[in-house]
Amino acid sequence: MNLDWSPQEKAFAAEIADFCARELTDDIRDAGRHTTSVYPDHEASMAWQAKLHAAGLAAPHWPEEHGGRDWSVAQHYLFANAMAQARAPSLSPMGIHMVAHVIAAFGTPEQRAYFLPRILTGEIFFCQGYSEPNAGSDLAALRMSAVPDGGDFILDGSKIWTTHAQEANWMFCLVRTSNDGRKQEGITFLLVPMDQDGVTVRPLTMLSGETVQNQVFFDDVRVAQANVIGEVDRGWQVAKYLLEFERGGGAYSAGLKIRAQAIADNTRAQEVGGHSLLDHGDFGQRLARAMIRIDVLEVLELKLLSSAGRGESVGPMASLMKIMGTELAQHLTELALEAAGPSGTVFQPHPTRPGAEIPGYEPPEDGYVSGEPWQAIAPLRYLNERAASIYAGSNEIQRNILARHVLGL
Repeated sequence: MNLDWSPQEKAFAAEIADFCARELTDDIRDAGRHTTSVYPDHEASMAWQAKLHAAGLAAPHWPEEHGGRDWSVAQHYLFANAMAQARAPSLSPMGIHMVAHVIAAFGTPEQRAYFLPRILTGEIFFCQGYSEPNAGSDLAALRMSAVPDGGDFILDGSKIWTTHAQEANWMFCLVRTSNDGRKQEGITFLLVPMDQDGVTVRPLTMLSGETVQNQVFFDDVRVAQANVIGEVDRGWQVAKYLLEFERGGGAYSAGLKIRAQAIADNTRAQEVGGHSLLDHGDFGQRLARAMIRIDVLEVLELKLLSSAGRGESVGPMASLMKIMGTELAQHLTELALEAAGPSGTVFQPHPTRPGAEIPGYEPPEDGYVSGEPWQAIAPLRYLNERAASIYAGSNEIQRNILARHVLGL
């Protein structure tokens, strides 16, 4: 594999970097730099999406006919790298990076025409309705019912760990339309409007104090059968297709490189026994090993992007990317928390940009911060990243997928 960038590719990277320097306001950049959650501040993320959309850059990975760009694999990688370098906030993946691919692949022409442009603009903002209180990693055990009634379904049940349900006006949802056959059968993929009677959103407080996730209750909620994506009772295949994009459809390495370098820069100034923390004990060696693993992940991602560029399915390799990306992210939060020292034990969200409201938290009147902002961010990111190896299918499940489909065990 040739890893040298051509002059044209270098010019493209410079163009994207110039765009970020020009369009990232101080507030949007601050939200990206000081985010504590897997997801950035919602308003800042949507403001950045609007700027990207105006430039035709909100979803370059989409097919051209739906608003994407006919870019090479290298350009897609360089774009992701430029976003990470600029510390731009990420966009919520539920619409642009996840359900949009399902609508494009399985939706009717009318569904594509209605939803895809509105996902780009942010007019339609999706949340994901997969997990239930008794159906998490064993997702096929879901029980939320959808009973036909004329041209509609009547929905009853609940979904849990629903990120951004309090902001979303639509949910893509897996519902039980039949109890016949295997548990993977009788599941339907349905788009559900959130702003209607019978839908109740209850925030869940995370370890970090943030309320990014929610439980959503459905009590006799009426949804048009025209909102089914694919076929009734055949939604399991649609759901598996979407999970390829949730687990490994993007690139982890660009953001991980920035985070690892930030740890190196911050710890270089920290002293332990008259020496830089970076040179104290084996801390520097552990950070170096993490950087090497990120380089390995980057090469694997480039190979995967190359395959995707040829129209090949991501398939079980999405599981490998999910395992490596999330476990490296967790390891970096552990190193950052260790580097933060005593200041990293203090709960102080006020110098950060949490991903959601923190009910009951009152910042000090004088705005005092123990240590530097990065030391305040470290414990919150550590707590948030504990979920990374669980969401989108636990990493134990991902290892089972690799064992079965790659190793044939």
